[in-house]
Amino acid sequence: MIRKPIFAANWKMNKGPSETEDFAKSLLSKVQNRTFPCDIVIAPPFVSLTKAAEILGNVSSITLAAQNCSQFDSGAYTGEISAMMLKEFFIHYVIIGHSERRSIFGETDEVINAKIRKAREVNLKPIFCIGETLEEREGGRLEKVLRTQVSEGLKGLSERDLLDTVIAYEPVWAIGTGVTATAEQAQDTHAFVRSLVAEQFGADSAAKIRIQYGGSVKPGNAAELMACPDIDGALIGGASLEPQSFLDIIEKGAP
Repeated sequence: MIRKPIFAANWKMNKGPSETEDFAKSLLSKVQNRTFPCDIVIAPPFVSLTKAAEILGNVSSITLAAQNCSQFDSGAYTGEISAMMLKEFFIHYVIIGHSERRSIFGETDEVINAKIRKAREVNLKPIFCIGETLEEREGGRLEKVLRTQVSEGLKGLSERDLLDTVIAYEPVWAIGTGVTATAEQAQDTHAFVRSLVAEQFGADSAAKIRIQYGGSVKPGNAAELMACPDIDGALIGGASLEPQSFLDIIEKGAP
């Protein structure tokens, strides 16, 4: 099964509108008139989405993502942004369930599932993040943790909704630490995650869904990681904040 790789830049709480303008113009100068054998996604902070869309909205090789969305449609939820609101920014993807949302903001599997389903109601494509802590891995609980996250997070999705979802496996111990899972570790875990999808949705759907790796992906390790048969791209944090670094990862990692 040939799956189109997807490389997504998660800027987290970095780059306001002026910095986003600088980044977008620089990236645009590097990708104009080029085609890529992969999907390229950029997820700026909410306040920078308008500026990113203004500059990159007509670039066919690049799509935009939000870093989060609410599980609610509207109402008295101060500080929240609904999936329908995001549609007005020409957003195609939304990151849901990132480990920072889980650990810092207390998002549960139930909340994450509600957000995924809400995103699909308005035809946004979730980038659904899963991953274990170092304590969980060393305690032999990796498979149990991932099984719960996958089964609860994808609960109630149709096959169509599943195939418009990207799973991002991010070992929490490798996010922003400079430590990266070995290619063997990453491949083994991706294969396990794909087997979980097969249990829930069938082998055909599991063969089609894209599963990214995230966790200190850099130009220096991108090629080895992306060569693994079950890794379909990367969710990139710090290394995506500089246009050339982000592009280097894509060029080294895309087939």
